[in-house]
Amino acid sequence: QVNVVESGGGLVQAGGSLRLSCAASGRTSSTYSMGWFRQAPGKEREFVAAINWSGVSTTYADSVKGRSTISRGNARNTVYLQMNRLKLEDTAVYYCAAGSASVSPVLYRYWGQGTQVTVSS
Repeated sequence: QVNVVESGGGLVQAGGSLRLSCAASGRTSSTYSMGWFRQAPGKEREFVAAINWSGVSTTYADSVKGRSTISRGNARNTVYLQMNRLKLEDTAVYYCAAGSASVSPVLYRYWGQGTQVTVSS
């Protein structure tokens, strides 16, 4: 079993920055590709960013491209999502997932519980 835990969410003013952290741990020796998704109230879960297991390849949704950076930490199976110039529409619960670098959520095997990001005007 692999546990995925997100942290770093909170309340931030529009135009501000936030860094989300994610760690996947458990009885595994694998290094996972990992991704971030978000879900706003009344909307479907949507892809935000993903990074492959080596950190060489990254993918971003058009809505965050140029404002966000996904990166891997020094510890195995840790990733970060740095979000800058935050907008009101970035408000959502952000989920970290492990097991793929796809834009499709169905290809991810392990999911965290989510962390709330609220952007205020």
